[in-house]
Amino acid sequence: MKITYYGHSSILVEENGTRVIIDPFLSGNPGSGIKPEDVQVDAVVLTHGHSDHYGDCIEIAKQNDCPIIAVYELAVYCANQGVKSHGMNTGGSAQFDGFKVKFTPALHSSSISVGDSWVYAGPACGVLLTMGDRTLYHAGDTSLFGDMRLIGEMNHIDAAVLPIGDMLTMGPADALLAAQWVRTKHVIPVHYNTFPAISQDADAFCSDLAKAGIKGHPLKAGESLQL
Repeated sequence: MKITYYGHSSILVEENGTRVIIDPFLSGNPGSGIKPEDVQVDAVVLTHGHSDHYGDCIEIAKQNDCPIIAVYELAVYCANQGVKSHGMNTGGSAQFDGFKVKFTPALHSSSISVGDSWVYAGPACGVLLTMGDRTLYHAGDTSLFGDMRLIGEMNHIDAAVLPIGDMLTMGPADALLAAQWVRTKHVIPVHYNTFPAISQDADAFCSDLAKAGIKGHPLKAGESLQL
């Protein structure tokens, strides 16, 4: 499994020719290092509807003729924008060609800004993405919560993508606990330094991970982790 970071919370995962992008916030993020039109994938997965995660999902899905996989309400909204979609819900899983998706709980809000109003986008979720014999846990936007222990007990998680920005998600201290609770050996910190309000020191966070026997990977946009 090859995991490539494209800034904020955007992750591209590939294995045996299958490519899936999670939360493709690219054109609105000057630190992404890639344009939506350059993304070639078999599916888009969304953790929730906020613009810094929903991002360029519609453009990417249209140009690749691929589905957007999301919580049911968000999937319906995407379908209404003229793309293929596959609706799921928290705790549900589905097998696709070359990969499996399972949505996990996350403690966060989820909505889409439309003009002067907000459209409800279902619950925010995390994602367990399995390709071959490897599983990635993308926690999405979330606080620390006790059932992360259960996620770790029930699954063999090879790498975890955890937000560390604080204010809108977990901060580094809580993310350190989350990394231990999900029983992973590799962590990619995300959702930090995109905006001043979520500035964090990823190197310091990864140093704390190392003390707990976990390898942290403070990837820059375009950099990859090979498992």
